[in-house]
Amino acid sequence: MDLTLADAGNREILETDVLIVGAGPAGLSAAIRLKQVAPQLSVTVVEKSAELGGHIISGAVMNPVGLDALLPGWRDMGAPVGPAMTRDTFHFLTATADIALPQLMIPPQMQTPGAVIVSLGDLVRWLGEQAQGLGVDIFPMTAAVDVLTGEGGRVEGIITGDLGVDHAGQPKSTYAAGIGLRAKYTLIGEGARGSLAKHLIGHFGLADGHDPQLYGLGIKEVWEIAPERHEAGRVDHYLGFPLDNTTSGGGFAYHADGNKLYLGIAVHLSYSDPTLSPFGEFQRFKTHPAIARLLAGGRRLSYGARAMTSGGLQSIPELAFPGGALIGCAAGFMNVPALKAIHNAIRSGMATADRVAAAIGEGRAHDTLEGLNDAVLATGIGEELRRVRNVKPFWSRFGTYLGVLLGGFDMWCEALFRVSPFGTLRHGKADYQKLRPLSEVTPRLYARPDGTTTYDRAASVYLANLSHDEDQPVHLKLADPDLPVRENLPRYGEPAPLYCPAGVYELAEEGGAPVFRIHAANCVHCKTCDIKDPAQNITWVPPEGGSGPNYSGM
Repeated sequence: MDLTLADAGNREILETDVLIVGAGPAGLSAAIRLKQVAPQLSVTVVEKSAELGGHIISGAVMNPVGLDALLPGWRDMGAPVGPAMTRDTFHFLTATADIALPQLMIPPQMQTPGAVIVSLGDLVRWLGEQAQGLGVDIFPMTAAVDVLTGEGGRVEGIITGDLGVDHAGQPKSTYAAGIGLRAKYTLIGEGARGSLAKHLIGHFGLADGHDPQLYGLGIKEVWEIAPERHEAGRVDHYLGFPLDNTTSGGGFAYHADGNKLYLGIAVHLSYSDPTLSPFGEFQRFKTHPAIARLLAGGRRLSYGARAMTSGGLQSIPELAFPGGALIGCAAGFMNVPALKAIHNAIRSGMATADRVAAAIGEGRAHDTLEGLNDAVLATGIGEELRRVRNVKPFWSRFGTYLGVLLGGFDMWCEALFRVSPFGTLRHGKADYQKLRPLSEVTPRLYARPDGTTTYDRAASVYLANLSHDEDQPVHLKLADPDLPVRENLPRYGEPAPLYCPAGVYELAEEGGAPVFRIHAANCVHCKTCDIKDPAQNITWVPPEGGSGPNYSGM
């Protein structure tokens, strides 16, 4: 990484005032806000998916405060949002029972009056139209693979990925070299664990003095269910089954328009059992009587998976670096107990755009936006995350039963007295450091899918509409190709085939010896491997632009 202008060689270099990497809610909100406050600026957005929204996946029940601030008239502008939330019920599941928790028990931090159920993919496509209408240039199928640097290592833009390169890295007849995009400020909005964000956080030490970022893996399906089982606007969140006391996370079921059900599970990647499969746990979730009843007679339409941040306030790094900033989930503004981040992504994009527009108006470029963290947190993000900051640490330390009770107590103290008796708890270890050796656990066994309610990975990934030219370099890089078999296999049973929700990794046998295989064409870009590999041996980098899933209605 870090190509200087000289290193860029003969690549074409295009100039823009502000460059945004990632056409998600944060990136598009930043682009729109820039054009609102400084319409004379040239703003360019690059997006690696084949079309806007193709790689976007979220639950999603959206708190509308972010969109209200960005586009106050969005309700009258045709924004593609679903029904308003009519009820929000929290459940605790045992293996067979469904216990609805009394509403009076639920802390206000977990309640969102006025929330709407949305397809985030549809919403970002609409936001892209609004941005383009204001003069923003948006380029899909464009992967940002390197940072373009200038004097003193400051960021001056990005290099886009080459097209038409074969598996061995040699140009094919369709070869087209990537270009350089040079900007006064570069905003990184790739989402959780983006490749450029990961590099910049490490290179500039942006996480120094902060807790490690933690993550969850969200797995989602869209179902069309029987009309008599559908209740538009109904929202259900689930704790307990199928996850055990030592594995934090939970399920959700959101009733969208048109008899659609958004069904999923979020498994925090701090789990310790190397034989656990988040995908397998999701299939188990669907067998619970409360969920199976909803799905009876229904039809599965879509499948997808994506990592999400879960570290909260303690894990937000420094946002500004020389020449740019992190926005949205590249930094991590998820409200974990409420399972909401879209509004905070929008607010972070807007606040950063305001600071960038002001800096350019003063004649500045490529410098560090001092005080950016304070400005972003002052939008309401800081206060919201402060009031829930101890929930994830309690959950991680004490398990679901005691941890949720302590987290609930802490939230009520914050709600009633604006103070926590526990101060601010720390996270400690990163997710990849949490796995126990295989010798210390009883291996989990998962039932064969029935093909009606539960499915295997191959049938699921098919619904992600993957597009991936297999004759391109493998985008999942192993620092040591022998390590999975040499170290991970004897110590952990090599967990990659289990934590991956898409069937990318396989342990096979050749000549009587185990081999580790990568089926890169199956990748849905969830980034779980980059996060959870206990040896940190796997690095996810963007494949050729346009590769990966092309989600519909997610």
